[in-house]
Amino acid sequence: MSTRTKAAVMAATLALGAAGTPTRAEPTPHVEIGYIAADQDITLRRMVLRNPHAKGTVLFLHGFPETLYAWKDVSQALAGEFEVHAFDWPGFGLSSRPAADRFAYAPRDYARVLRAYIDKAGIDRSRLTIYATDIGALPALLAALDEPDIARLIIVGDFAPFDRPAFMYPNLQALKSKPSSDQVRAQMNLNRDEILANAFRRGLPEAAQYEVSAAFRADMAQGWNHGAMTSADAFYEYYSHFTRDQEAFEADLHRLRTPVKIVWGTDDLYIKKEMGAELASRLRADLMLLPGVGHYPHLQTPMRTVEEVRASAR
Repeated sequence: MSTRTKAAVMAATLALGAAGTPTRAEPTPHVEIGYIAADQDITLRRMVLRNPHAKGTVLFLHGFPETLYAWKDVSQALAGEFEVHAFDWPGFGLSSRPAADRFAYAPRDYARVLRAYIDKAGIDRSRLTIYATDIGALPALLAALDEPDIARLIIVGDFAPFDRPAFMYPNLQALKSKPSSDQVRAQMNLNRDEILANAFRRGLPEAAQYEVSAAFRADMAQGWNHGAMTSADAFYEYYSHFTRDQEAFEADLHRLRTPVKIVWGTDDLYIKKEMGAELASRLRADLMLLPGVGHYPHLQTPMRTVEEVRASAR
């Protein structure tokens, strides 16, 4: 974790006093990392920070090439007020990786995993905020179409709700159909180290680039080849069904009743801010654009993520 990121998270923690929470020294919240079965084929590695006096619960959903460790520092900053959950999606980190003929790794299937997690973890939906980014965001919204009471608020950002090739990074668009998808998949598996080193800084000017923690980098590297399927393979499978699920979401967008807020980095190289602007306009939802921020706001500006979650409980 860089000095700048540590300072941002510490500032977020100290800023709790501005919201009326005492700033006296508190014990470091205990981070529980364990496993929970979603169904007979899927066991999820999860992280939980419990708080018996929580004002609500937040569930963080990661993107590619992340694992639940993406949320550890932000979770610790929030644990004085919230119970915090995060898990590895199937195909990422140390969660299950069943064969693709048993689990499709599609947004629709991830939505089912999300609903199962909330139920199995015993989370009170009426007090739940879901914060979802990248590949985690469309599953959260698909789940909300099926179950409008899944959360009191869903915060999403930096993802592709609609099939808009002009707003997508070329390699992502190439993952959506063969034969280009097979070429991108092979390239990603070959270039694992380069992806893990540069995915979070790509497209940002040097002054805006940041480092992630050594523990997070090590966890992504360990999880990449966990089991018979790599994280790139899971990403490939996800994108092979992506257009279908984007189109289904757009067709049913008018049915979405769960409150949604949208957060987007203006300098996102992978999915342009215009995608977020269209979603916000069509949902009549609040849109927060973060100047100078790229595809991973929760890593680049963690204090902003803390503030968004805290605001959800007011």
